[in-house]
Amino acid sequence: MSTVTKEAALEYHRQGKPGKIEVVPTKPYSTQHDLALAYSPGVAYPCKEIESRPEDVYEYTDKGNLVAVISNGTAVLGLGDIGPLAGKPVMEGKALLFKIFAGLDCFDIEVNEKDPEKFISIVKAISPTFGGINLEDIKAPECFEIETRLKEECDIPVMHDDQHGTAIISAAGLLNALEIQGKKIDEIRLVVNGAGAAAVSCTKLYMALGVRRENIVMCDSKGVITESRSDINSQKREFATSRNITTLAEAMKDADVFLGLSVKDVVTTEMVQSMAERPIVFALANPDPEISYDKAMASRPDLIFATGRSDYPNQINNVLGFPYIFRGALDCGATTINEAMKLAAVRAIAQLAKEPVPSVVNAAYNMNRLEFGRDYILPKPLDPRLLTWVSPAVAKGAMESGVAKRPITDWEAYEERLRKLMGYDKKFVRRIYDKAKEHPKRVVFGEANTDNMLRAAVMGAKEGVYIPVLLGNEEMIQKRADRLGLDISGVEIVNLRHDREAKRRSRYASEFAAKRQRRGVTLPEAQEKMFDRNYFGMMMVETGDADAFLGGTYSGAHDMGQIAREVVGIRPCYNNFAALHIINTKRGTFFIADTLVNKNPDAATLTDIARLARNSVEYFAETPVMAMVSYSNFGAAQDKDCEKVQEAVSKMHELYPDLAIDGEMTINYALNTELRDKVFPFNRLSGKDVNTLIFPNLASASTAYRMMLEMGVADSLGPIQMGLKKPVHFASVHSPVRDIVNIAVIAGLDAAVLERTGGTCDK
Repeated sequence: MSTVTKEAALEYHRQGKPGKIEVVPTKPYSTQHDLALAYSPGVAYPCKEIESRPEDVYEYTDKGNLVAVISNGTAVLGLGDIGPLAGKPVMEGKALLFKIFAGLDCFDIEVNEKDPEKFISIVKAISPTFGGINLEDIKAPECFEIETRLKEECDIPVMHDDQHGTAIISAAGLLNALEIQGKKIDEIRLVVNGAGAAAVSCTKLYMALGVRRENIVMCDSKGVITESRSDINSQKREFATSRNITTLAEAMKDADVFLGLSVKDVVTTEMVQSMAERPIVFALANPDPEISYDKAMASRPDLIFATGRSDYPNQINNVLGFPYIFRGALDCGATTINEAMKLAAVRAIAQLAKEPVPSVVNAAYNMNRLEFGRDYILPKPLDPRLLTWVSPAVAKGAMESGVAKRPITDWEAYEERLRKLMGYDKKFVRRIYDKAKEHPKRVVFGEANTDNMLRAAVMGAKEGVYIPVLLGNEEMIQKRADRLGLDISGVEIVNLRHDREAKRRSRYASEFAAKRQRRGVTLPEAQEKMFDRNYFGMMMVETGDADAFLGGTYSGAHDMGQIAREVVGIRPCYNNFAALHIINTKRGTFFIADTLVNKNPDAATLTDIARLARNSVEYFAETPVMAMVSYSNFGAAQDKDCEKVQEAVSKMHELYPDLAIDGEMTINYALNTELRDKVFPFNRLSGKDVNTLIFPNLASASTAYRMMLEMGVADSLGPIQMGLKKPVHFASVHSPVRDIVNIAVIAGLDAAVLERTGGTCDK
């Protein structure tokens, strides 16, 4: 798991604009006319429409995309009753998750009220503002009454995620684990340790799936909940057993399934060994499970084991559920989140784990091939398909159970809208950060003598996402670090001009000269080149002395690109390499190439760029829909600049007859599907929204993405190198520090992928 220090966490929350969320206008507001439409007098018209037809509130306001995260701070994470004010960072974090995973707007509301009746009245009074309410961190047993009453008295979806989130995700895992273990759900013996809100909800949902009441034993901190005990509330009494047992150890003997929602280290190896053949153990206490992963797995070979932690297989994580459940519920106008919807979510999540896993997920989790089995019973939290699997299933569950006020009729269009919300790159980066920390790679920073490159090297080292190697003069780098207030103790610095590096320079020169001897390079010339930090740094990667190289550019990357060609070379089946930027906009995610390398590509180079972009887009689990852009549409202009694009399009059609790619076309037709299909009905992209743009030259591609960023209409990830044999990446020395860190992490990921695949040729 990632190491989080107090200082880093506090700085994260206060840097820039304090907190984690903000409100952003969605309509124009720059002119007086805009403001007159937004407020007085124009706003009166939708007000009157809603007054006469209340359901129109979903047409004219954000209610249908707005969730409230509401808490009174009485059971905040593992911190307990810390109050609503201290709980606000958690609620803001939950709001952030709603936005980034499901595109839902979210307000966090902290209510200073512990009395259940008053709390219910407050939440009910403000409920017209929202499309749904996520109750959060409210202690048991009050949470049961609060949720039950609000579900009855509000006409919008209400869910206490602490109860039902864990229930839904663990139930999906249970179904799959039982299938693998060859057991029937109506025959299993279940032991539940913990009797709080989550435990009760999990048990009830398991019963809805088929677990028999008489086969359940629930324990609390005092032991087995039995009918003879007088110290139990109504929620616990529902699960009291008549069996003559009192301890957890007795309960686990011959049990098929153990569900832990309690505290660490209450389960022993002997208890697991006493369970029935092919047992299932879900030890979900956080941050430390009821029995450690190592002890559990060593106890017996036939065990399926799950925890709430991300550093072990089979993580039971609520984020697999709540964003997508609310997304589906709001999109169909559900008045509640009922059992049918929860069961639909369970089955959708369970089924997704059985589907082939996209390469982006395998790479993010540092796996060769994730597939359904003992160590993969649930989708990974960063699987981009969750949105398009779970949300439609929940919406269908709402419609079939009769609680959907705005039923979805065009499912293909709905799923297409969901795909635009996915934002793969951000999920990908968040996940690879966690994985990079497990196996950090040695990344050489070629321009460590610049402020932002040095800051990025140190930041990545502190976060543990890579092991930086700094090229440069030790004294100069130390002085720069002192000026910037950076601690570089323990960071490796390689002064390639130092006498002690003479042997390495000589070795690199000999290998480079041998590689380029028929390309006009002599040994003396190679020796001279090894005093250049780009040649030296890339040779570190080429010879295996480092895993990846990050070159700092001051303007273009043309010279560095040529050096990369000479030192590491182009991947098999290609004659060129290129760079890709991933751009996130309100309209969705776009992939733009080539943004860095090829200044004025010919038709063959454009074809390579398109091929590389196709592979990269598929790597990020997206289906490429590609437009090759120019200033002409489908042969309207006949000159060399347009003809090379036409030739590249023809070649791509020949190579990939099933690929959605066409051109040449101007940018407005590329991005306006309706207009393109109307004017050019013969185009091969008919009915599809373009997500990948191939520009005819470096100037146009670079200008397009930089303009979007400077105007604040998008954020980006890149440049991502495509097509070199080894992990060599480039970043401007003037880029924001976090952007440089992102590229360095991706360079490390490239190294990990290369280790597994060997850089094989792809079509």
